[in-house]
Amino acid sequence: MYMSTFIFAKGDYDDTFYALDEIIANVAKSIPGYLGEESWENSDTGLISNVYYWESEHALEQLMTHPEHVKAKRSHEKWLNGYQVVIAKVVGCYSDNTLNHPLANIKMAFVPKS
Repeated sequence: MYMSTFIFAKGDYDDTFYALDEIIANVAKSIPGYLGEESWENSDTGLISNVYYWESEHALEQLMTHPEHVKAKRSHEKWLNGYQVVIAKVVGCYSDNTLNHPLANIKMAFVPKS
């Protein structure tokens, strides 16, 4: 399982941004292996983090190489005041089963080495 976190500073959004953002969101949700997403905003820095969960690296790569996503990456300077992308392999996942979370039904045992 993989996580891709898109961290960015808001810029000036226009109609083209909103249309492209909606297309990319729909593309992501249509990819087999998309598990869900969540967003966070840091009130101290104003940065926004969109976290996407993927069943496989292949599923993640399908979004990263999709023509609309590539188009958005080429135009990021029009709409964003900077960004950072973090790709991480998930090595464990567990919970108390009380949160409504994209990975709530995923069971991965993780036992830290002592």
